[in-house]
Amino acid sequence: MSDIWPTELRVSKDRQRLTVTFNDGQSFDLSAEMLRVLSPSAEVQGHGPGQKLTVPGKRHVAIISMTPTGNYAVRIGFDDMHDTGIFTWSYLRELGERGEELFAEYEKELGDKGMSRDVAEKPR
Repeated sequence: MSDIWPTELRVSKDRQRLTVTFNDGQSFDLSAEMLRVLSPSAEVQGHGPGQKLTVPGKRHVAIISMTPTGNYAVRIGFDDMHDTGIFTWSYLRELGERGEELFAEYEKELGDKGMSRDVAEKPR
């Protein structure tokens, strides 16, 4: 098990943000949109190299559930019915530390594919 783990997971009242506080005092405010489009699920990441999909139209997605998974992760459910992503503590930490960079890459992928954060369509 990692030496870093969350001491608090708090979903905002509007369900658009997740605040994760770790045992070392670091705290990160993560958008539901970022969590959804960077989900560690096979549906988003694929089953192997080169299979990652870009998921458009999730600007207003909300968190509707959080289910503990052992002592190492949480499964996050979203209002678009996606709920297969198991977010490990280390992945949540990575999103906290590198989220802006990773989200910028996602936005570039959207642009390269002619897709939008506002228009839902089939991931590709």
